[in-house]
Amino acid sequence: VQLQASGGGLVQAGGSLRLSCAGSGRTFSSAAVGWFRQAPGNEREFVAGISWSGAGTLSADSLRGRFTISRDNAKNTVYLQMDSLKAEDTGVYYCAATSKQRWADQNAAVYDYWGQGTQVTVSS
Repeated sequence: VQLQASGGGLVQAGGSLRLSCAGSGRTFSSAAVGWFRQAPGNEREFVAGISWSGAGTLSADSLRGRFTISRDNAKNTVYLQMDSLKAEDTGVYYCAATSKQRWADQNAAVYDYWGQGTQVTVSS
């Protein structure tokens, strides 16, 4: 599985962005996918995850209500809709997929395929 994250950019606080994670390979549509982020000087943290079918989702407690994850397996793409962005949402956002299980997980060690990351910068 190869992953390509896109959609990052510069946005003002309060604005929105939609990130996309395009996957290649037949197994992508059967893999759980997660989004993680890393701000400068901080550890990578879980943002949201989605099961292979899209029926099950997980979100970081602090982000629930602002960030929404979804997927379109016909397009081999997972989306992260980010609304009401804050300066502290700034960072590099990575998508990841796992061949180990079909449900989402907050543990980064579960994911064995990672995209290259897309930069999100929120100006205050």
